[in-house]
Amino acid sequence: MGRPWRDRCGDPAAQAYAATMVQAHGLPDLLARVLASRGIRPDEAAAYLEPRLRDLMPDPSRLVDMEAAAERLARAVEAGERVAVFGDYDVDGAASAALMAGYLRALGLTVDIHIPDRITEGYGPNVAAVTALAEGGATLLVCVDCGTSGHEPLAAAGGLGLAVIVLDHHGAPEMLPPVEALVNPNRLDDVSGLGHLCAAGVVFLTLVALNRRLRRGGREDLPDLAEALDLVALATVADVVPLTGLNRAFVVQGLKVMRGRGRIGLAALFDAASLSEPPESWHLGYLLGPRINAGGRIGHAGLGAALLTSGDPAEATRIATELDLLNRERQGIEAQAVLEAEAEMDRALTLAPDTPILVTASASWHPGVVGLVAARLKERFGRPAFAFALRPDGTATGSGRSVAGVDLGHAVREAVDAGLLVKGGGHAMAAGATLPSHDPTHLRDFLAAALAAAVSEARAVEALLVDGTVNAGGATAEVVRLVRRAGPFGAGAPEPVFALPYHRLVDAGIVGNGHVRARFRSRDGQAIGTIAFRSAQGPLGQALLGGIGQEFHVAGTLAIDTWRGGERVQLRVGDLATP
Repeated sequence: MGRPWRDRCGDPAAQAYAATMVQAHGLPDLLARVLASRGIRPDEAAAYLEPRLRDLMPDPSRLVDMEAAAERLARAVEAGERVAVFGDYDVDGAASAALMAGYLRALGLTVDIHIPDRITEGYGPNVAAVTALAEGGATLLVCVDCGTSGHEPLAAAGGLGLAVIVLDHHGAPEMLPPVEALVNPNRLDDVSGLGHLCAAGVVFLTLVALNRRLRRGGREDLPDLAEALDLVALATVADVVPLTGLNRAFVVQGLKVMRGRGRIGLAALFDAASLSEPPESWHLGYLLGPRINAGGRIGHAGLGAALLTSGDPAEATRIATELDLLNRERQGIEAQAVLEAEAEMDRALTLAPDTPILVTASASWHPGVVGLVAARLKERFGRPAFAFALRPDGTATGSGRSVAGVDLGHAVREAVDAGLLVKGGGHAMAAGATLPSHDPTHLRDFLAAALAAAVSEARAVEALLVDGTVNAGGATAEVVRLVRRAGPFGAGAPEPVFALPYHRLVDAGIVGNGHVRARFRSRDGQAIGTIAFRSAQGPLGQALLGGIGQEFHVAGTLAIDTWRGGERVQLRVGDLATP
């Protein structure tokens, strides 16, 4: 894949940490190397392996406006007000809305949830929806995973008599909308140090503060917030925020809750996704998240929140089945768009190979899949990418994905300030934007100039970081379980990569939606099955399909495949090298 392979634990300080963990704490060498290479010191190892939420939980009042938000929510609970929750159409938005609505409904309040339609309403609150919620009798509007830049619609909400609270995590402008409380760790005047939280994490901290306020007021019949950690874990993984510190504890504890199958909607989604084993972090990102997102991408935007708040098994099964079907449809739509976009970018990079950011647009692409197209371009070409769907009204809506070390959200906000975008925002790794015309040229030039230095620096240090070597016979389920103790893995906590040196490729073929399944055999005769996802048309897949009989070094991540009730170790291939 054009990257050097480097030892992730090659730094002398990390090697010393690993040696101390082995000698002083009795950790297996492999696990010690994985921890040390991720910056874990020997005295932190025990707490890292068993993260406790109570040890990492901050005082919610560290967040600006938190006390005001908790006070206004408490008054709504005490007065029995009708509350409207306005969310986003992605997993984080659905989970955040379900968190807030579930808590308030448990206390007897009537709560309306509105998730905007991606195509007809776009991202964030809008005047028409806010008006309808006010006319429906709501007196308090809670915006989750949106609202930080919603000046006009939130001003309109105030004019309609709605009190407004915003609970968000997206990058914030200097001027904030006129609301009673805006809790966002990424607003410019917030010094809480919690900017790595997703919106569901912010909502959870708000409910902790609300619980505390209601308890002070004498209320005792309060919901058990620990039971809501499944939603926080789902959103944290699906929104690709760093799995460090508090976020990591959210996911570890949330997975424990999720394995109890107590939430009817998630249990139905497990079944729809044919997930029979206990869920792990990667299941949330690759099996559950895409199905919930499918509703917001090409179906009814409110399906995800409806599923996560459902108390009716039959209804939950119906929604989960619909989301599964929509996800299959989405995969087909995405595959065609990705083929077109990759072909266009192949041509563009032939002419200008040093282009720092890829920007593409098409009238044939569904607006719900442009973020996925951008993600595939970023993966394939190793640089930030933006994909736009051209709309009949002459505008274009798009989504971008970035690489580590390149803040795409900040650049998009600068483009808005420069008048190049109707609206836009996001965070370092992902952003959304609306163009005033079908021509993305000016935006592409602006982003290229703004990001060129950061992209050049990021690409200069890009490498495949390898945690250790193993052969086919040594890649056992026990080794996989040992490594999992350092998880969960995801953004900011990369899954360990292992190199299998001198293994002969004995078989390879295309399976599923462009995946390549292959089988390697070590020199001592041991074999291991592998899978290279979405690689059939790229250099990795072509090397596998054309390399039968050849010997390779092969690198990737190890997993336990439980298909058909068995248990065997599989390598998810990330790269190949010729010895």
